[in-house]
Amino acid sequence: MATVSFQGATRHFPGSDKPAVDKLDLDIEDGEFMVLVGPSGCGKSTSLRMLAGLEEVDAGSIRIGDRDITNLPPKDRDIAMVFQNYALYPHMTVADNMGFALKMANTPKDEREKRVREAAEILALTDYLHRKPAALSGGQRQRVAMGRAIVRSPQVFCMDEPLSNLDAKLRVSTRTQIASLQRRLGVTTVYVTHDQVEAMTMGDRVAVLKDGLLEQVDTPLGLYDNPNTLFVAGFMGSPAMNLLPGELREDGAVVDGHLIKVQITAEERRGHDGEVTVGIRPEDFRVSDGDEGLPIKVGVVEELGADAYIYGTVGGSDGDDAITSGRDVVVRMEARRSVQKGETIHVTAEPENVRVFVTETGERLCGG
Repeated sequence: MATVSFQGATRHFPGSDKPAVDKLDLDIEDGEFMVLVGPSGCGKSTSLRMLAGLEEVDAGSIRIGDRDITNLPPKDRDIAMVFQNYALYPHMTVADNMGFALKMANTPKDEREKRVREAAEILALTDYLHRKPAALSGGQRQRVAMGRAIVRSPQVFCMDEPLSNLDAKLRVSTRTQIASLQRRLGVTTVYVTHDQVEAMTMGDRVAVLKDGLLEQVDTPLGLYDNPNTLFVAGFMGSPAMNLLPGELREDGAVVDGHLIKVQITAEERRGHDGEVTVGIRPEDFRVSDGDEGLPIKVGVVEELGADAYIYGTVGGSDGDDAITSGRDVVVRMEARRSVQKGETIHVTAEPENVRVFVTETGERLCGG
């Protein structure tokens, strides 16, 4: 086991105007489960492949423990990779697939079989060791790929969207198994996904990337509660944080002509009076019994049992001076409270739950 450190790591593909990964600085602790998340093209898979030795590092360095592995070939890095498509040999049995890397390393047969059996027991694959991949389900193939990584006892696991080929229900159960397995083994793991729910539920910490740049790294709850940028605020969470344009005043932020109180100091507000973006999580809205608060016209009511999500719009119908124009808003509320499509409800939010961002730069101004 070991730490992993990206130090100004950069990858620039020929013919591209800008780096795929730009000066990535990221320290991963020994035994930590680090998730790299972001939209397609953000550089998360390229970062993982740089660590695994499958992509060159054009500038900066990558270290595993005390070793600089920047220019080492993949076989010398002591890393096990789990790919999106599992990359199993179709003509080999499960046991042969899991033990293939050990065979290539000239591991004695008895030792090889012992480690394969131990990994199979951990992954509940003992009954399938003599089958070939074509006779397995998607979830079972994914576990075989995991087993192939486990038997090597590497310093680092690298996982590139290993659940993306599974159906939704199987993804939920398998991600729990992977997270539990990683904690049991205690191996440093770097996991790539585009699914922010997967990132929130699996990672000890999560690194959010955008356009090759590291936007923020924190615990899942830290990212959710205190996003540093508009991008992180809108990306983390399902449904995402409501982001509403407004005007910053001394007593709060005005959205569509309605004042939303915020916790902001004079120092934070200095130089930022005027246009801002107000961020409020769906669960932080409170539905008023009267006409107090921001009016929202209900479009869809999505009932989920104990809770319901109200999808509606704010502004766009009360005159030309409104700051927002039909801006979409999501509100979470108790399902047993009757709200009908086409109805107008009013919502408020406590000042400590309101985030304010500088619209032009995307940086958080206050909140949290």
